[in-house]
Amino acid sequence: MSTTTHMNYRKLLKYATLLFAALAILVPSGNARAGVTLMLGHGAAPGNPRTIAAEAFAKMVSERTGGNVTIKIAGSEQLGSDVAMLTSLRSGALDLTANSQGPAAGLVPEVAALGLPFLFADSTAAYKVLSGPTGEELNKKFAALGMVVLDWWDNGIRHVTNSKRPIKVPADLKGLKIRTPADPMTVDIFQALGAATQQIAFGELYIALQQGVVDGQENPLANISSNKLHEVNKYISLSGHKWESTPFLMSQIAVKKVKPNELEIIKAAAKEAGAIQRNLMIETDVKLLAAYQANSKVVVNQPDRTAFQAATASVFDKWKAKDFGAFVGKLIDAARR
Repeated sequence: MSTTTHMNYRKLLKYATLLFAALAILVPSGNARAGVTLMLGHGAAPGNPRTIAAEAFAKMVSERTGGNVTIKIAGSEQLGSDVAMLTSLRSGALDLTANSQGPAAGLVPEVAALGLPFLFADSTAAYKVLSGPTGEELNKKFAALGMVVLDWWDNGIRHVTNSKRPIKVPADLKGLKIRTPADPMTVDIFQALGAATQQIAFGELYIALQQGVVDGQENPLANISSNKLHEVNKYISLSGHKWESTPFLMSQIAVKKVKPNELEIIKAAAKEAGAIQRNLMIETDVKLLAAYQANSKVVVNQPDRTAFQAATASVFDKWKAKDFGAFVGKLIDAARR
């Protein structure tokens, strides 16, 4: 090979090397991973603390992963009822859900015990218990079913509304048809109080109340307001009969879609969004109570809670007698410390 030819060959090799380097930058390799989109479903209406917290969670995840993980949100039961979303979560058709305690108890029955009547004075007391051994035990039960508990959000202290009369004492509930979620604890509470119960999906509740399918329902003030249930239930009785959680769950199938560091970002964001959600529930309760008391179209009253506590005392004995009675006992002890 001549000197000139050798020099041309070296130049060609140099240019080829530079060309391949440029292509490597412009064209991702076959092992490169595109961004991941995860679907988050929930049943709350726009403006509800659950909706606001879900949006905050999505924003945090996107920012902290540099846009590599996008959370797409479908609220207001767009993906079906809470029960349907849990089914989708287990199959991998849905990645995340900020769900409800009753439907979640269909998978992990012990969860319903969190709603024992008058067990928690507020969400702060409940979260303290869920942050300890009780919460860890529930987390393990969900994990065995292929779900990760990212956090325990708040579904509020619950009150009774109806279209017939103020509820002052348990006897006022007799003869009323009360909608409950698919939650055995709520059913037990209202049957102990003498009401007839009927399970109706939350998304269908307004129409059911409007058409008289049921006379009343029970929910925190935030849910009553965001779904405008006061329009069809004039009487709001501040029974405070139970607290409920909003388990924020992620499918184990979805866990495999993200990198380990991204999963840690998701977990941290879920807890930060949970703190936002719980604070919003507290603030919303105060604002809504004042607004309802000033609203001439609704009637707000404070029932005799001592009478309600006495009437529902049998529910504790019934739940202690269940197969998981030991868990119920530990939960009660933890709540009363």
